[in-house]
Amino acid sequence: MEKVNVAVVGVTGAVGEKMLAILEQRNFPADRVDAVASARSAGRKVRFREHELEVQDLAGFDFSDTQIGLFSPGASVSKQYAPIAASQGCVVVDNTSQFRYDDDIPLVVPEVNAHQVSGYTTRGIIANPNCSTIQMVVALKPIHDAVGISRVNVATYQAVSGTGKEAIEELDLQTRKISGGEPVSCEVYPKQIAFNALPHIDVFLDNGYTKEEMKMVWETRKIMEDETLPVNPTTVRIPVVNGHSEAVHLELKEPLSASRARQLLANAPGICVLDRHEDGGYPTAVTEGDGSDAVYVGRIREDISHPRGLNMWVVSDNLRKGAALNSIQIAEILVREYL
Repeated sequence: MEKVNVAVVGVTGAVGEKMLAILEQRNFPADRVDAVASARSAGRKVRFREHELEVQDLAGFDFSDTQIGLFSPGASVSKQYAPIAASQGCVVVDNTSQFRYDDDIPLVVPEVNAHQVSGYTTRGIIANPNCSTIQMVVALKPIHDAVGISRVNVATYQAVSGTGKEAIEELDLQTRKISGGEPVSCEVYPKQIAFNALPHIDVFLDNGYTKEEMKMVWETRKIMEDETLPVNPTTVRIPVVNGHSEAVHLELKEPLSASRARQLLANAPGICVLDRHEDGGYPTAVTEGDGSDAVYVGRIREDISHPRGLNMWVVSDNLRKGAALNSIQIAEILVREYL
């Protein structure tokens, strides 16, 4: 692949830091990498390869000599600056929620709908989906292609890193205070997150679902290219630092045995099947998900309550595959096939 210039926007955030690390780990064909963030982070130094990069102020950054912008600065910032970057000839891969639901902007998971990358030419922007959606659709794709899916019912168990660094710190502080017999305070989450489970991610909407839940509905339909696919999610925040887990229950259009499903999943790109009927024979966020690029699938079994039902447990690193890695995979397709 030919080398390109890359700007990582929001480089000092949790996802931005992962983007830099993954660019280096995958030996991305970058001729130059610029570290970009808000004015309050400008001047800081971040490590990339054998160099220290000085963080540049987004407000004054010129994208005209940058081919790819990896954006993760927050939706309101992307709303303002992604179109500016695109107008200067930079293709933006945006990790925020700002552009995901625009009909003329592709929403891409490379293992599922890589062909949609070609749609970047319309506005110069490609949207990266929500972390909980990404890992689920990677697991849905081979099943959907084989027999079709008539309904998705999913409950997620999401790590605090999905909220950000301040949430990780709150979990750590609450855990230490509880261990020491001290009272805890809640700043990031409305209720105690340590030793607890909160069935509430993002704001509540008029239909009683949260926005995080509706993201899974809207994004799954767009990525799977099936606007009528019924998706019923419940999203839960749990006291895990990194790595999301999901209990996925499918109603299929045709019956599918668990053994055939294992075979389909094992042969699909980006998936690692860990499904042994023994103690520990399943993936978990801490043991397998954290720090890994793969989407892990286990607990694959036929639904005893439905003749065409299939159940599975899906685990992935929400900062890697759920954000930074997926963005960089999109960028690799851009360099390899379009730029």
